[in-house]
Amino acid sequence: MKIGFVSLGCSKNLVDTEKTIGIFKANDYQIVNKPEDADVIVINTCGFIESAKEEAINTILEMAEYKKNKCKYLIVMGCLVERYKEELIKAIPEVDLFIKYSEYNTLWKQIEDLLKDSKNIDKYKNFDEVKERVISTGENYSYLKIADGCSNRCTYCAIPYIRGPQVSRKMEDIIEEAKRLVKDGYKELILIAQDTTKYGTDIYGKPKLVELLNEICKIKDLHWVRFLYAYPETITDDLIKCVKENDKICKYFDIPIQHISDQVLKRMNRQSNGKSIRDLIKKLRKEIQGVVIRTTVMVGFPGETKENFEELYNFLKEVKFDKLGCFAYSKEDGTPAARIKEQIHPMTKKSRYNKIMSLQQEISKKNLEKQIGKEVEILVEEKSFDGKTYIGRTYMDVPDIDGIIYLNTDKNIEIGQFTKGTVVDISNYDLICN
Repeated sequence: MKIGFVSLGCSKNLVDTEKTIGIFKANDYQIVNKPEDADVIVINTCGFIESAKEEAINTILEMAEYKKNKCKYLIVMGCLVERYKEELIKAIPEVDLFIKYSEYNTLWKQIEDLLKDSKNIDKYKNFDEVKERVISTGENYSYLKIADGCSNRCTYCAIPYIRGPQVSRKMEDIIEEAKRLVKDGYKELILIAQDTTKYGTDIYGKPKLVELLNEICKIKDLHWVRFLYAYPETITDDLIKCVKENDKICKYFDIPIQHISDQVLKRMNRQSNGKSIRDLIKKLRKEIQGVVIRTTVMVGFPGETKENFEELYNFLKEVKFDKLGCFAYSKEDGTPAARIKEQIHPMTKKSRYNKIMSLQQEISKKNLEKQIGKEVEILVEEKSFDGKTYIGRTYMDVPDIDGIIYLNTDKNIEIGQFTKGTVVDISNYDLICN
């Protein structure tokens, strides 16, 4: 049977999809890229915010159309199913099997029962220990999940209700996987978790990210390693020193601050405050030359006043983050923030979102212009359609989130190799090099 996959949502979800693909492949199923070729279509869903839920529903309905032709079975798994399995069963009868996130350790048994094709059930009882992962991000980089779930309990976030409290992987298992990935040719490893800076606290009694990074950096032939989703209150001096002194670690911090107003941060149940965030940004820029700081902020949180928003706007205007993502608050079932009476009107949220993104567009342009004339190291990842330009990334760019590099050169460069280029121009969020 031929199996097709659709993965929605975050990179952590993508890793789960890759493991599921790996299980199918290890059991001699053929993996196909086009849904019209598939006998079985598997969709891994996101249920984090309203827009993600809508995308998931639309994708399920779209894939269900293929059951009119070749597709025999439609399987839906993941976060949306964890939250709304019973409702989905009633609403979309075209789906043959729904698998909740909390049911992943019976995932393969459920699939085999559906397909009536019993093979290696015992081998896949513990989903967390599955090693047959098929990387879907190309040949240059791979995500490396170091923990799942979250124990922070921010009042707006549904993740703890979907994926439970933080569960860190054992360090030796992560290092073993990292070595396999590098041996397979991956040049860059991207460490991910809902909160990477708290890695290890649940199993070792204290944060172990610094130790983990130091061990991973010992792997020969690994060129870049970076970590995403570092909460501001747990970025320690030891972590800053680790990033500063290790050449393999990208000088890149992804710090979701969400807001700068103490009033809003308290309502969000965030552990940082305006002063600690400001002090951290200053420290990072002082200690690490060339550091790139990315953040995410949320507008329209319940009770956010005009003054709260203006404080955030003025802060962003002053600090000038290198990269920034903005989200309008989404009211999520079961979260404490959904019960707050002072919900913000959708038009107000949209207006505030537009103001932030317009500001950041100006800031980003000026930040990129500062790169003109500088020499940068580039990971070459592909060629343009006309074959005249190489496309790649610098340490300043996370795949699918940040910008890219267009490199114009007469040199013949092998895809997947590192080279140097000089920035000569900018284009939107991208750099042009010679």
